[in-house]
Amino acid sequence: QVQLVESGGGLVQAGGSLRLSCVATGRTSTMYTMGWFRQAPGKEREFVAAINWSGGGTLHEDSVKGRFTISKDNAKNTMFLQMNSLKPEDTAVYYCAVRRAGGLTARTYDYSYWGQGTQVTVSS
Repeated sequence: QVQLVESGGGLVQAGGSLRLSCVATGRTSTMYTMGWFRQAPGKEREFVAAINWSGGGTLHEDSVKGRFTISKDNAKNTMFLQMNSLKPEDTAVYYCAVRRAGGLTARTYDYSYWGQGTQVTVSS
């Protein structure tokens, strides 16, 4: 089992920045890929970004490219999402997730463990 705890969400004005963190505990040796997803009210959960835990390769969803950056600190078992130039449409609950296999993927069902989420609200 891997436990995930997100933090760093909040209320920010459009154009502002936030940095999300996700701390992993438990059987972290089984982590191969970590990802960020988000879910807005009334919408399905959607992919934001993913990172290879050992090699560091990344994948970002097109709508966040150039604005969001995923990164990690292996020593602290922590993943980050730096979000700049935030837009009202970025408002959602942001979740971190762990995949117990290699390969960067945007599919929610490829991820086995999920955090409880952190709310991000961007005002116009």
